Amino acid sequence: MLAIFKKEDWWTIWLGAFFLGGTALGLITFIPKLPKWTAWQDALPVDLIVPIILWGLGLAAVTALALKVMGDDVRKYLTAFPVIFLLTVLAFLIGNQSTLSHYGFNNVIWALVLGMLISNLWKIPTWLVPALRSELFIKTGLVLLGAEILFTRVLSLGLHGLGVGWLIPPILLIFMYLYGTRVLKMKSKALVATVATCTSVCGVSAAIATGAAVKAKKEEISAAISVSLIVTVLMMLGMPILIRWLGLSEAVAGSWIGGTIDSTGAVVVAGSMVGPLAMEVAAIVKMLQNALIGIVAFCWALFFVTRVEQEPGTERLGIKEIWLRFPKFILGFVGASLVTSFVLVPLLGQGEVEGILNITATIRSWLFALAFVAIGLESRFANLKKVFTGQATVKLHVVGQAVNVLLTLLASLYFFRGF
Repeated sequence: MLAIFKKEDWWTIWLGAFFLGGTALGLITFIPKLPKWTAWQDALPVDLIVPIILWGLGLAAVTALALKVMGDDVRKYLTAFPVIFLLTVLAFLIGNQSTLSHYGFNNVIWALVLGMLISNLWKIPTWLVPALRSELFIKTGLVLLGAEILFTRVLSLGLHGLGVGWLIPPILLIFMYLYGTRVLKMKSKALVATVATCTSVCGVSAAIATGAAVKAKKEEISAAISVSLIVTVLMMLGMPILIRWLGLSEAVAGSWIGGTIDSTGAVVVAGSMVGPLAMEVAAIVKMLQNALIGIVAFCWALFFVTRVEQEPGTERLGIKEIWLRFPKFILGFVGASLVTSFVLVPLLGQGEVEGILNITATIRSWLFALAFVAIGLESRFANLKKVFTGQATVKLHVVGQAVNVLLTLLASLYFFRGF
């Protein structure tokens, strides 16, 4: 029983439950959200300065409590956290600039860029390392993401959405794994699995979940995320143009966008460039893919424990190892979705729950940005260079995404014809 309060994976569930429960009970009623801006004077409204400082202090206190229970040095963490938080605020300020935001260069990308610039131009001081809790931040954010996947919304497209959202990813996963290991002959099967899931399911979130399940190295996860972010921006800008040229209906276009572009935010932006129906269909198809995160992570853990890491002559690994390998935050991800869909919506109503999710989504965006600042600070080009040797990682993602684009287009034309 004590283990569930000593492991970071479990604490991401408790922190996610705290934020979701606190918001549902009315204890958390406001989280500062920096606005989009055109004139630099509007980037940081004066009335948001104090709320942002208070939010930073509150977030530091809550996460420090978790680390304290886990046995970490809280004093060192609290000394370094303000720097990470300030970089996160800076990432929001840059990413919220109207033109940059419109073209997908949002806070997540800038958080990663700022972190990587600092880590590669200067040596990271040792006192800053205790605050680089990328997994704690991003996995807590993923638990909150689960709350946003309402089953009523996911099932609103019925078999149309399921046909695209759940049929293509398994096919693509198998193809990319075989292509990466047998054709490209990539040595790290964990890297292949991470890139394949990042491409097939939903980008960053899937990469983190799979990376944890297959014990991928941090630089391998960073490499998968870096390639995904670059390709996501290009697809977000290019697909609406291609869709107009092909003359696709909004429903087909939305399905195609939702099934291929990795980032949920980029999916919504690209869909909105086509039309309101395209945006709605795209968002729901992407939610369907998001719902696969837990299943895919479990399947990878099972596959790696029973096949990949099972060397001849060694003792067979049992169910216990699968459970130890399984990313526990996935339980929080699924649990948050079930609680929101079948407890909060019936009790409070759809409108009230939307208000709750607006707050938790803002918390999630802060946690994701914090995580990407930390990931950037931990990513040195010297380490990433090893992962990108021979450009196999890039080739795997690009070829996989090309196949994904073709298969998802065919599926969208079939399942959404006349929709």
